[in-house]
Amino acid sequence: MDENFLLQTATAQELYHNHAAKMPIIDYHCHLIPQMVADDYRFKSLTEIWLGGDHYKWRAMRTNGVDEKYCTGKDTTDWEKFEKWAETVPYTFRNPLYHWTHLELKTAFGINKILNPKTAREIYDECNEKLARPEYSARGLMRRYHVETVCTTDDPVDSLQYHIQTRESGFEIKMLPAWRPDKAMAVEVPAEFRAYVEKLAEVSGTTISTFDDMIEALRKRHAFFAQQGCKLSDHGIEEFYAEDYTDAEIKAIFNKVYGGKELTKEEILKFKSAMLIIFGEMDWETGWTQQFHYGAIRNNNSKMFKLLGPDTGFDSIGEFNTAKAMSKYLDRLNSNGKLTKTILYNLNPSANEVIATMLGNFQDGSIPGKIQFGSGWWFLDQKDGMEKQMNALSLLGLLSRFVGMLTDSRSFLSYPRHEYFRRTLCNLLGNDVENGEIPASEMDRVRQMVEDICYYNAKNFFQF
Repeated sequence: MDENFLLQTATAQELYHNHAAKMPIIDYHCHLIPQMVADDYRFKSLTEIWLGGDHYKWRAMRTNGVDEKYCTGKDTTDWEKFEKWAETVPYTFRNPLYHWTHLELKTAFGINKILNPKTAREIYDECNEKLARPEYSARGLMRRYHVETVCTTDDPVDSLQYHIQTRESGFEIKMLPAWRPDKAMAVEVPAEFRAYVEKLAEVSGTTISTFDDMIEALRKRHAFFAQQGCKLSDHGIEEFYAEDYTDAEIKAIFNKVYGGKELTKEEILKFKSAMLIIFGEMDWETGWTQQFHYGAIRNNNSKMFKLLGPDTGFDSIGEFNTAKAMSKYLDRLNSNGKLTKTILYNLNPSANEVIATMLGNFQDGSIPGKIQFGSGWWFLDQKDGMEKQMNALSLLGLLSRFVGMLTDSRSFLSYPRHEYFRRTLCNLLGNDVENGEIPASEMDRVRQMVEDICYYNAKNFFQF
C-alpha cells in the first residue's frame, strides 16, 4: 500500500496526487455522534474507536468463527476484542476491510505494518499511545483528514444542542444536521408511533390530536433544522411508496393508528406514500436536497435483534421491484412543480442502471445534476461497487456532475473511504486517457472533473 496504491497508470497517479488528494472533504452524509464532536471526545483505546459499533468488522469476525463476546460483549477487555480482530484480518483478503484497515492505520497513525497476530500487540500499543495525545481527539482527527463540512443524521425531535454547542465553540469545521424523519411514518406498531408523536408534540410546542396537527408540528421542526444550517434530508426506506390516496383517507388512518389500532398493509402503504410526498414538498419549499437510501432488509436474525438491537450486523441487500413506484413518486412532485434536488442510493447493484436512467427523466436544466445517483452505499461502498456505480452513471448520465463520496459512518477513522474513492475515480479516468478513450489533449478538463467530483460539485450543489 504505497503512495500509488490502486493507481495503475502514470495519468492516474498525476490526477490523484496533484488534484484529488488536495481537495478538502465534504462528508454530506454520516452517522457521527454529535456529542462526541461537541465534547471533543478523547478515545480510550483503539478498540473503542475502531471496533465499537463497527458491524462490518463484527460480521467478518463472526464469519471467521469468533465468539460474539469478542464483538459486542461487555465481559471481554478491549485488548481481547482487538486481538480477535487481528486474528481475523489475514482472512479478509479481497474483502474491502483489508484495504480499509491498513489505509486507516497508515493515514491516522502513520503505521505501515501489516496487522496480524504477530504485530497486533505493538500496533495496539502504538495506536493507544497516540490516541492519548490531544491531536487524536474527535476534532483532531477531523482536522487531520482535512474535513471541511460534515452532515450528521438527526431525528426531527432532536434538540440539536450539540450542533449549536459545536458552532458556538468556534470549531472551524462545520457540523450540520440532516433531517431523518423515518419515525414519523413508522406506523407499523401503534404504541411506538403514538409515543413518538407525543414526543414530537412536546418538542414542537404543538398539541397533536389530528393528522394536520402532526404535520404542523413537523413543519415547525423542519424550520428549526433550517435555522441550524440543515440543507439535506435523508430517508431510510425498504422501497419507494407511491400508493394512491385521498386526504380524507390519510386523516382517518392517522386517527386509527393514533388511537392504538393496528393498520392493514394497504393503510400502512398509503400513509407512508402521503408522508413521503409531504416531506418532499417541505424540502422543496426550503431548497433542501432529499436523499433516499433504499433496498435493505434489516434485522434478519430475530434472535440477535432481540439480544443486541438494530445496526449490529444482521442486515442484507433486499430484492424489491421499486422502479415504477420511484418513478411515480418523483413524477407526483415534479407534476406539482415541487421536485427538489434529489439523491438516490440503491443497495442492490442490479438497480444501478435503473437509477442511472431514472435520473434523466427528471433533470430540468435548472441546476447541473439536479437528480443524483448516490455513491456506492453500505455493501457497495468498496472498489467494485464504486466502479460499477460510476460506470453506470458514466454510460447513462454525466459522471462530471456527480457529487461524489461520503462515509455513511459512525467512526472518526472512516475518512480514508474518501481517499479510497478518489484513488478509484482517478484510476478509472487515468485508464481511459491512456487507452485513448479520453483524448490526452483534454487533460485540463479531466483534472477539473476530478476536483469537481471530489469537492466542488458537492460544495456548489449543497451550497455549503
